[in-house]
Amino acid sequence: MTETQTQFDQAMDRIVDAIDRSSSVSVSVQLRGALEFGIASGDLPSGGRLPSVRSLASRLGISPVTVSTVYAALQDIGHLEGRVGSGTFVKSMSVSANAAKLRELDMRIADLVDYARDCGVSPAELATRVSMTANRTQGHLRLLVLGNFQEATEAYARALKPHIAHGDALSVATIETLATLDPATIDLVISPRSLLKPAREILADTPITGVTLIPDEATRVALAALPTDAEVVGYSYFDTFVTIMKAGIRRFGPHITELKMVVRGDADADAVISGADVLVYATGSEYLLETLRPEQRAFEYRHTPDIHSVRKELVPTIEAYRTKILKKRRGNVENFRKQLV
Repeated sequence: MTETQTQFDQAMDRIVDAIDRSSSVSVSVQLRGALEFGIASGDLPSGGRLPSVRSLASRLGISPVTVSTVYAALQDIGHLEGRVGSGTFVKSMSVSANAAKLRELDMRIADLVDYARDCGVSPAELATRVSMTANRTQGHLRLLVLGNFQEATEAYARALKPHIAHGDALSVATIETLATLDPATIDLVISPRSLLKPAREILADTPITGVTLIPDEATRVALAALPTDAEVVGYSYFDTFVTIMKAGIRRFGPHITELKMVVRGDADADAVISGADVLVYATGSEYLLETLRPEQRAFEYRHTPDIHSVRKELVPTIEAYRTKILKKRRGNVENFRKQLV
């Protein structure tokens, strides 16, 4: 078993354990949200194979139809892919060339090296010439980082900035303000995977790619430092996020013995929070801080881009889109010149 699959299976175990049949959120919504946010948060890594429909249904004590429906919905929005004879897998967000194209590229490079030798150009000089040509043709992109909340999205952008090519513009927007933007001013949208579907519905003709988010270091440290006997309450802003948030708290605070989860809108939310020693609240729930007693502790369950995924998937994807976008720009310029003639 691969390291990726081992990580995936461990995350699935946490999700199954976190499903709460007594919650105000239906099991089907919990499952879909847990899988969707699990993929978005990197807990369920790309390439991981999901349990079979019957296996997962049996573990959760629900109908296989419910699991099948959840799988199908996530496959429809691009999070999962079915492979005949192999099962259902988390789909990679990276843009990569297929093997046949890479073999063709290698053959063309070999021909170019031979031609360069005929011209008296060494392989080292050829590499320099190729690099100079690439630098001349590289263009700057207008990148938009998307999120649910302004402050958190700005933090995502700050974390991404060091990994973005010099000269690329990086702006931010929330899903609520996205429709007010001019698509002509955006080359590529970088979105949490959980927002890909609504983003594509708003900007149907604009390239959109996903970024994997993970709990940030401050969140992980705060969870690990909680006293074993603390009564902890996790507060989810979205009902679809409650299960994966619970699984995350259990992952980074495995020593916590008393953990209750509430969702915005629950009738008993105020009472449950009032009885807690520590409140772990999802981004967007800062308003709860005003209701706490002085002795109660609280901290945000905040995410940040997974830098490993940024380097492995997001940066290559941006560069692949850069090639497509620059080609399109050159085509537009050429058409404009023809119109002038």
